[in-house]
Amino acid sequence: MPSADFERSLTVSRSPAECWGALTDVGTVAGWVTVVGEVEELNHLESYTAVLEDQFGPFKLRADLDIGVTDLTEGSVISFRAKGEDRAVSTSIVVDGTLALQPEGSGTMIHVKGRWNVIGTVATMGSGTIRKKADTIMEEFFTAAEAELNQ
Repeated sequence: MPSADFERSLTVSRSPAECWGALTDVGTVAGWVTVVGEVEELNHLESYTAVLEDQFGPFKLRADLDIGVTDLTEGSVISFRAKGEDRAVSTSIVVDGTLALQPEGSGTMIHVKGRWNVIGTVATMGSGTIRKKADTIMEEFFTAAEAELNQ
């Protein structure tokens, strides 16, 4: 079962309140990551659904994710669990993550950490391939966050 921890930080020029507003707008954040398709907010800062779509070698993945907020400190910390599967290729995905904001000088430090797990057919591609895809997702997120939150 391929799985890995992830952690990364970024300091931006916007205030924590401005960052919180952008980073908790699921439509905005979903647009930052190419593998995220449809997103629906069921209850703000509580529950969401999303579709994860990507190509892994010969496998076309389309996983419906249920995303639930597991811990929340309004304005500074949000933890979540995204869990779903693609039955067509017998693959399950679980991501547990935390996003924390901290004032840093006149701006904000954004810190993201968590763990992902992939089980099933796509996992046969090997942990290196899946880790590379996860790294690409993180890079897309942080590149877009930096561009958006340093304006």
